[in-house]
Amino acid sequence: MPEREPPAWIWLKERVSRLRQPSATVPVVADPLSAVVTTAVVTDSAAALPADWVSAFSSDGRLTVVPMPVMVGEEIYGEGEDDITETLSVALAAGASVKTSRPSPGQFEQAYLAAQRRGFKAVVSIHLSSELSGTVDAARLAAARVQIPVDVVDSRTVGMAQGMGVQSAVVAAADGQGMAEVRGFAERRMERTKVYFYVPSLEQLRRGGRIGAAASWLGTVLAIKPILAVDGGKIVPLEKVRSAVRAVARLEEIVAQEVSTRPPGQQRLAVHHFGNLAEAQGLAARLAEACPQCPAPQISALPAVLAAHAGLGVLAVIVGESSTPTS
Repeated sequence: MPEREPPAWIWLKERVSRLRQPSATVPVVADPLSAVVTTAVVTDSAAALPADWVSAFSSDGRLTVVPMPVMVGEEIYGEGEDDITETLSVALAAGASVKTSRPSPGQFEQAYLAAQRRGFKAVVSIHLSSELSGTVDAARLAAARVQIPVDVVDSRTVGMAQGMGVQSAVVAAADGQGMAEVRGFAERRMERTKVYFYVPSLEQLRRGGRIGAAASWLGTVLAIKPILAVDGGKIVPLEKVRSAVRAVARLEEIVAQEVSTRPPGQQRLAVHHFGNLAEAQGLAARLAEACPQCPAPQISALPAVLAAHAGLGVLAVIVGESSTPTS
């Protein structure tokens, strides 16, 4: 489903249409609406960025998404490179072995070198929480190998919460901001972003070792439907509910309360799912009704690298704020 944030989307498309690329030979004409983009943005596919967003801003190198590997049985798939959704769904339903890994430092090195060749002066590289993956470490190893300055950012979050930070970084870079300003703008947005989610079972999180403090709930796993959150980069238990229906209803209440604390007109919502699109659409419709001040929630499948740990039937809601500089 397309990204739905009309003010930021329109602003950025207008801005990009006026940009002078770093490698351009045409002189920059003084224009208050033009800027020289000197900072490229790199992220990983755990950011769950909408496909149209990635395609719109990756062709000129200003945005690069490094695929996260997912292993189903003996086969290795690259998130975004291979059509893995059906394969992963079948594997999860069958209880087959599913594992994930970080991208190699070489993949990040190639992304940074590509930005340098295109004429960018710096890179801001924003990645999945270091509490859940070694991706940040791989990016830092690569950053030490290249001459172009690279600022590696641990997002301390996942999914579109990370993605909203990446979008904010792209917006700031399009505004002509330097590396420090791009990082700062993205970090402020990610710090203001919350992730809440419901999983029918904790089993897949247990298998992947991502369950953290919720491990104490394993003894009653069949009797509860957990609501979880991401806090400090870790998955933490929020509430235990006795039925799936009540769990989803409680998730809606938590999200509506969180939205009410945000500045009017700046709230954003995203809904992730895996293997349960109809449920996600129903959840998004109810949230739109409960939060009329928000644009309609973006709906997207959870990236395979995250779905491999959350399992089938997950429903996640990200509460964030607008990415436009004027906000």
